[in-house]
Amino acid sequence: MNDGTSATVTEIDMRNTSLRDLNRQLHEATSGHFVVTNPRGAHAVAAGIDSDIVVELRGSVGYYAAGMLQRGTVIVDGNAGTGVAENMMSGVARVTGSATMSAGATGCGGLLVIEGGAGARCGISMKGLDIVVGGDIGHMGAFMAQAGNLVVLGDADHHLGDSIYEADLFVRGDVASLGADCEEKEMSAEDVDLLTQLLERAQMTADPGDFRHFGSARQLYNFHPDDINSEVAEARS
Repeated sequence: MNDGTSATVTEIDMRNTSLRDLNRQLHEATSGHFVVTNPRGAHAVAAGIDSDIVVELRGSVGYYAAGMLQRGTVIVDGNAGTGVAENMMSGVARVTGSATMSAGATGCGGLLVIEGGAGARCGISMKGLDIVVGGDIGHMGAFMAQAGNLVVLGDADHHLGDSIYEADLFVRGDVASLGADCEEKEMSAEDVDLLTQLLERAQMTADPGDFRHFGSARQLYNFHPDDINSEVAEARS
């Protein structure tokens, strides 16, 4: 993958460097390209990064890799455990293999790319993050998703979009079932443009015309979103 950097590469071997020292070095860096070898399933690797650095994790990682990513790029060359890119705010996180459950949980911004499949609750409670999954996702994808976009090039398991708010879901394959208050929606020209941009950013090849669009039916709200503007206007008068 072209990460857009020509910076000098710093290699860090986790057989000789503790997780605490690794993350401290990454937190202190303001620029550069770091290659981390032998992560051996460690948890919270490359968590909390807040600078425009590139971190390549060459091997599979455990829980919460690239969690709380503020800026920069984190690439997992392997598989990722629970909560990869959890609470991500900006930047790019990419997993070349597959991810287990709760990928991108509560993510507020940025782009998470999973080239393989993802487990249950992918995008749970996401709040503005964009997620692109090259394979299938497990049950309850985008559960309670509030904002952002989830793109699935494979199939989606049962209860997709359960209790969804205002996020948009695009699925190319089959959907086993929809969750509470999730419905299929029209694919508008704006949706096609958005999906095209997301696929390009994720470096995924697919025809946007092959996808279906899902979102909130807005039946579980305690108010109707269309009433907000009228209430604001009334309060200002």
